[in-house]
Amino acid sequence: MPPQTIDDVLIELDQIILRARNERSRLGFFSSLYRNVTIKVKEGIAAGAFEDGARMEKLDVTFANGYLAALDAFHNGKPLRKCWLVSFQMAAKWPPIILQHLLLGMNAHINFDLGIAAATTCPRDELPSLKHDFNEINVILAGLVGQVQSEIDRVSPWIKILDHVDPKADQAIVNFSMEKARQAAWRAAERLAPVPPGRWEPQLATLDLEVTLLGRLVRRPIGKLINLGLFVIRSRESSDVKKIIDVLNETSTARV
Repeated sequence: MPPQTIDDVLIELDQIILRARNERSRLGFFSSLYRNVTIKVKEGIAAGAFEDGARMEKLDVTFANGYLAALDAFHNGKPLRKCWLVSFQMAAKWPPIILQHLLLGMNAHINFDLGIAAATTCPRDELPSLKHDFNEINVILAGLVGQVQSEIDRVSPWIKILDHVDPKADQAIVNFSMEKARQAAWRAAERLAPVPPGRWEPQLATLDLEVTLLGRLVRRPIGKLINLGLFVIRSRESSDVKKIIDVLNETSTARV
């Protein structure tokens, strides 16, 4: 039975993080970040930050189930979307830096799963009513940026050299913007919402291809200088996967 509430999602994430920690798997990096985001959404609902808290919980749970289903398929050798496969396969690789692991997960989850979740939660002409609360998530995510950066700094002390490698390194490395990703997710929702879910597959296949290509750029950006900078940063990062998971997860653990 997939999670039905945000608390169910948090229980699932706790189990994923525990497994990753025990197996020293980098899959725990994104799940730890995602747990923080989920807690922030839960707090926002409790504080009345959204026009419709019950609907927001439904969206959040539907959204989370996209990630949870993909990870379960990966663990059990079942078919899954290529954009998620790119993210999960990199967990066993040495070169990507911590930031890349996080952004690979964000790329698949936001650029692919979020539009589907929004169209599922508010199909057909219901979708426009969701836009305010959908955009309110940006405020929540913005509040996490400083915290996440501080956590990464603790386990990746040379991450700031990216600014010296290239003033636009953050964009050059990942070709990724949270704001643009959420805008793209909303456009995807607008395309899907008027269509019965049984007819979504052609659009989802195209979306999966686009997000997969972006994921590959996140994994291996274009440019020798950028890749050299990433290699140097990675060589100075902590290799203690359990420690990294704990650092990424400790704020959310203390809050719940």
